[in-house]
Amino acid sequence: MPRNAAAICLGEVGMDSSASGALRRLRWPWVVGLVLLASAAVLWVVARVVIHRADPILKGRVVQTLEERFQSKVELDEFDVSVDGGIEATGKGLRIYAPADVVAAGATAPVISVDSFEFHAGLRGLFLKPTHVGVVHVTGLAIDIPPRQMRAAGASRKRYKEKIKIVVDEIVCDDSQLVIGTEKKDKDPKVFELRHIVLHDVGPNAPWPYDATLTNAIPKGDIHAVGTFGPWNTETPGDSSVTGRYTFDHADLDPIKGIGGTLHSAGTFGGQLDKIAVQGTADVPNFSLDTANHAMPLETSFQAVVDGTTGDTYLQRVDARLGQSRFSCSGAVVNHKGVGHSIDLDVDVPAGRIQDFLTLAVKTQPPVLTGILSTREKLQIRPGPESVTHKMSMRGGFTLRRMHFTNPQVQDKVDMLSERAQGDPKAAKPGAADVSSQIVGAFGMDHGAFRFERLDYTMPGATVAMTGVYSLDGKTFDFRGKVRTQATLSGMVASPWKRWLLKAVDPFFRKNGAGAEIPIKVTGTEGAPKFGLDFGGK
Repeated sequence: MPRNAAAICLGEVGMDSSASGALRRLRWPWVVGLVLLASAAVLWVVARVVIHRADPILKGRVVQTLEERFQSKVELDEFDVSVDGGIEATGKGLRIYAPADVVAAGATAPVISVDSFEFHAGLRGLFLKPTHVGVVHVTGLAIDIPPRQMRAAGASRKRYKEKIKIVVDEIVCDDSQLVIGTEKKDKDPKVFELRHIVLHDVGPNAPWPYDATLTNAIPKGDIHAVGTFGPWNTETPGDSSVTGRYTFDHADLDPIKGIGGTLHSAGTFGGQLDKIAVQGTADVPNFSLDTANHAMPLETSFQAVVDGTTGDTYLQRVDARLGQSRFSCSGAVVNHKGVGHSIDLDVDVPAGRIQDFLTLAVKTQPPVLTGILSTREKLQIRPGPESVTHKMSMRGGFTLRRMHFTNPQVQDKVDMLSERAQGDPKAAKPGAADVSSQIVGAFGMDHGAFRFERLDYTMPGATVAMTGVYSLDGKTFDFRGKVRTQATLSGMVASPWKRWLLKAVDPFFRKNGAGAEIPIKVTGTEGAPKFGLDFGGK
């Protein structure tokens, strides 16, 4: 069309050439935008189709990467990927097995297994170095660490160098379990029920901060812990590092047969999964034994090492206070397959109050006596379903100073015996001044009863050497022995004619440098003991 004709046509519709150029400039951005939008839509559809068809390939690459990372067999039942708002991935049935040399030694179960997982990676994170993944949700994680000894001696594997470095911002695990195996046939593996764990900044070469809630079986309760874990040691998982601090609140001790109370504990720990050093405090404001059911405050601070391969706990030192009595102990809590734990402790009480221990252990109130107790003993609690007080056994020696019987009648008899033994029978009457007395002895305890192999009871003017049995329920109180006095038998009576009659038998009782040696017995119950002569020797 000639230029003039074109101008005439434009003029007929009321538009000149300058207006036409402006219109074309306005339309181009819209056209380009529409083209780009359509292209993006097509690419998005194509990406979905490609990724959907590539799921088996991606699944294979994931399995291959994990096999190279852990240098072991890996299985993955399902793996799906979508591109909604980034990369969305879900998977089910992940199993990572032990390395070949460990499997050959008999560890056939997966080291790591996962029921299901899902994660999202934003597009921006895919282009960062290292690659960033947002939140990974894991359900049913189980970590089963075989014994260190299952790895063949001298076996070595080359270190895996990751081709793609990935950092996960957060891993959330629910209903997980950690099992640390042992090669000892008489030991059960140590099982930790991990109810909820959140791991942060999970990468290949640095420790991972975590926040975890563990369910403790006995005593029942939740342990909350925060700290760092890892990095994961592929060759020997038990060597993987762990640190943290924990709290254990409102733990009910009643399910442990024979004891009661509510435990609170807090502390710190660190080391490796199979050997963790722990230090902290444990308090039970209402601790009790079923032999008495009298609540007593018990406070402890402790240092211990937990062997994760056996479940055994080695108490390096425990400082404790029962009521107002301080003591310390050390020893071990040992796991026995199928029957529970045994406890073996060395106990040192430098200067405790005997009434605190009697209140805890003996039903009768008030305690039969007061005084300052010093003892060193070995305490053992056997494994088994019985009550703790019936599984408990003790053996040791003790000194009890500044003794005073809480029963006024019993104390009066002790005071009067002292006055008579010193040769002052006229002062031997109710209300006599309290005497200072003490006992040195050796004892054993088993099946809820103390058996005293030796009791040397010393008071002004007399010594008493006895042996006997004393039950924790207060129903048995049977002691027999001899009283040796400074005064002769006749010198211990106030009546002149009785004194005269007894002079004839003084020689029969004067033995081994003592004014008199008299066989005695103490029977009855701890609340109402009965004193008498024991000429029959029974």
